[in-house]
Amino acid sequence: MNDDVRKIAEAVRAAGGRALLVGGYVRDRTLGLEPKDLDLEVYGLEIDALERTLATFGEVKQVGKSFGVLKVLHLDVSVPRRDSKTGAGHRGFTIEADPTLSYEEATRRRDFTINAMMLDPLTDEIVDPHGGRRDLEARVLRAVDARTFVEDPLRVLRAAQFVARFDLEPAPELVALCASITGTLRELPAERLWEEWVKLLLKGRTPSRGLRFMHAARVDEALFPELQALVGCQQEPDWHPEGDVFVHTCMALDVAATMRTGDPAHDLPLMLGVLCHDFGKPPTTRFIDGRWRSRDHETAGIAPTQAFLERLKVSPDLVRPVSALVEFHLAPAHFAHPKFQATPRAYRNLARKLAAAGTSIEMLHQVSTCDHFGRTTADALARAFPAGDTFLAEAMAAQVVAKPPTDVVMGRHLIGRGMPPGPKMGEILDRCRQVQDETGLEDPEAILRIVLGERGG
Repeated sequence: MNDDVRKIAEAVRAAGGRALLVGGYVRDRTLGLEPKDLDLEVYGLEIDALERTLATFGEVKQVGKSFGVLKVLHLDVSVPRRDSKTGAGHRGFTIEADPTLSYEEATRRRDFTINAMMLDPLTDEIVDPHGGRRDLEARVLRAVDARTFVEDPLRVLRAAQFVARFDLEPAPELVALCASITGTLRELPAERLWEEWVKLLLKGRTPSRGLRFMHAARVDEALFPELQALVGCQQEPDWHPEGDVFVHTCMALDVAATMRTGDPAHDLPLMLGVLCHDFGKPPTTRFIDGRWRSRDHETAGIAPTQAFLERLKVSPDLVRPVSALVEFHLAPAHFAHPKFQATPRAYRNLARKLAAAGTSIEMLHQVSTCDHFGRTTADALARAFPAGDTFLAEAMAAQVVAKPPTDVVMGRHLIGRGMPPGPKMGEILDRCRQVQDETGLEDPEAILRIVLGERGG
């Protein structure tokens, strides 16, 4: 534990108060995880007395003195407070600091019992007025107080990411409670919704738990019709014996979680690409010739993917690669199919399209692998994806796994031949790029001779 925390707790005790670590630190430590957030709540000291006590440790910043929050040594130190709902959304509260509150009353404003535990840094005693430790041991997510819980609709999305992150089972009454306030979710800024999605996707051990919770609590019905449409969308049993598109998406997303690297620049496109990859199935699925088919669903998935992400105010720099991953997620299976037998030119062309959208064949292969393993066919259960292996091997042979081929013919080559910059030069460079991809040639003069119709000398 941070030495500064102990020293502050000792100073608070000497001044007649008690400092307790609260929230995520206690939860994570109880779970055996590495705690990160160090937040102290001080009982028995008025805010001015607390500020004087903290001033002995350095500059005290009054980040929220009016509602009992100070900062010192990069630590947030607060006094207990009451919250009163006075307006819409997650910010519509009046806050009143009150250091005389009991532990039970002070923690009643917290969302879940697992976040209402407190720890005395001097004695290691856990203060647990609402049974958070018991619920953690039972792997149950439960609201502290139904009356106060519903005042902040953001807690519905927090519940989704918590069940995913910590493999918890939501209590039935929590699901019903969340379902009762999903109509107020539209009050929330898209940016706050996106923050909870990011936690679910990047930290969720089992992301499917979060998706299933959203459906059970009718979050998809209220905010995300693209997800709701997956439920009950039929799939051909020979290809998808696991069930409907929602079940398949949940399974594929759990596979994707095992492929995260810890780098959001890699992990977010991967997780979103898998989440959205079959958004095109609901509008395209038909029963044809005795089979369920979803023809061209990869292309049909682009629009709902973009609608889903744009509703969350996701950056275009992320929307573009995810949309491309959705559009081409079947390419690995198609390219490796004996009837197609993709040429190196096809791989180079695909690599260029993906790069233009900000992604790569390597990422596409990962999304396709999650798609393949997110089902209960024999090869998927055996973790075998021969088509994907072939696709990756051919892309490696074409040297386009991580990025497209570098243009061999550049503008300087044409300028050296006396050609001025302009539209004509651009047309020739485009043709040179096509010849390079078709032939695999790496000699600029050889490519130029072909494009310009010159004879070799």
